[in-house]
Amino acid sequence: MTSTLDRLYSFMQFSARLREVQRHNRATPDRAESVAEHSWHLALICWLLRGEFEREFGTPVDLDKMIKMCLLHDLVEIDTGDPSAWRTDGAAEGSAEAKRQKALAEEQSAQQRFGSLPEPIGSEMLAVWHEHEAGQTLEARLVRAVDRLNPALMRHLTGQGWSDVGATAADLDNLQLPRLSVSTTLTGLYQRVRAAAVESGQFAIREEGVERQCR
Repeated sequence: MTSTLDRLYSFMQFSARLREVQRHNRATPDRAESVAEHSWHLALICWLLRGEFEREFGTPVDLDKMIKMCLLHDLVEIDTGDPSAWRTDGAAEGSAEAKRQKALAEEQSAQQRFGSLPEPIGSEMLAVWHEHEAGQTLEARLVRAVDRLNPALMRHLTGQGWSDVGATAADLDNLQLPRLSVSTTLTGLYQRVRAAAVESGQFAIREEGVERQCR
């Protein structure tokens, strides 16, 4: 019979593998960001912005829950991988069927991995993961918005830009603004990233079907 400590240790081993999963944006000019690095940065940004969120919405936000969402929401990608948000023509990636299949695979992973934990932590983690995925509570909407903003920040800071995916500033707006519209704080931060990226020539432009880097 598997002991509680055995089950916890097994999950610790599993979660450590998040360092091995690479994202499509860079961490430095020379290497890709890991999903573990991404998750840590989301948690820090949510903590950093907590006061702004509470002033903006006039209500306390559950920072404890937000940090838990940041830390665990991408653990399923150890099993499923991290899909790109982009195609190579500047369009956001993912047909309806592809998104449905992704959701099914991630749900299966979440049920298996969090279900392997002893109670009450297993049920707590699964519930927090489901709340994040549903994106209905204020905390979930804010975390999902920070999650969307962060790779744009990293593409700008590392100089990667968006020429590798053929994306213009307008394409980025189409990807970012639907989620960021939950918060004027996050929208304002995005506008700063966008303006700096335009100034640095980090976007592609398309003229008569031909893509080139915007400078």
